[in-house]
Amino acid sequence: MHPMLNTAIKAARRAASVIQRASNNLDVLRVERKEHNSFVTEVDRAAEKAIVETLLEAYPKHAILAEESGAHGENEYTWIIDPLDGTTNFLHGVPQYCISIALEHRGQISQAVIYDPNRNDLFTATRGAGAFLNDRRIRVSKTREMADALICTGFPYSDFSKLDAYMQQFRDVVQKSAGVRRPGAAALDLAYIACGRYDAFWELGLSPWDIAAGSLLVLEAGGLITDLSGEAGFMESGNVVAGTPKVFAQLLQTLQA
Repeated sequence: MHPMLNTAIKAARRAASVIQRASNNLDVLRVERKEHNSFVTEVDRAAEKAIVETLLEAYPKHAILAEESGAHGENEYTWIIDPLDGTTNFLHGVPQYCISIALEHRGQISQAVIYDPNRNDLFTATRGAGAFLNDRRIRVSKTREMADALICTGFPYSDFSKLDAYMQQFRDVVQKSAGVRRPGAAALDLAYIACGRYDAFWELGLSPWDIAAGSLLVLEAGGLITDLSGEAGFMESGNVVAGTPKVFAQLLQTLQA
């Protein structure tokens, strides 16, 4: 295993310890509203601090892009961090959230870790070396037809400027697929694409830390991921379509209609 991936795993597990201790005392957490339906807690910040400290202890010159503390430093290596993806789920005691850590090297994601502390599911990937769940090689599903596909999505929750467009997409996908789910943690949704639990995914208006690690997992598991134009600009636009190759193509066509 790549040493940088090992460091990211160590950081994710440290963050998970912070998060899981706090999950037993949700009623006393301090919660702030960043914007409409977007929350941050002392747990998000403490988990992020644990991750950043672990990464910089090993690689002090690396740059950081983290959800809560923003961008720090300049380097050809940048760690992209979401310390708690699915904060709203966490606050309600819904066990669907994760830690997401990715390493970007010269514009490409090279290492990825997504850790679900509730299920002890550790998703990892190194560019060119495949994707894994708990050290077992994973692949996207073999589903070929959108009519047979279980598709995952995320509803707009803060910026509603794209809500009308999204609702039209949702109607079309519901009618053409076997089912649509909205679990509430985009990084984990992408990990589930990589291991075949879902067949495809789309969401609008995501942030780089929501996408970075999951994008490498999907690619290394044999899937496809683009923006809504079928191009590689999803990290910039935040608009993401991903899936097993056959279903991805049908989903993208449906979303573009």
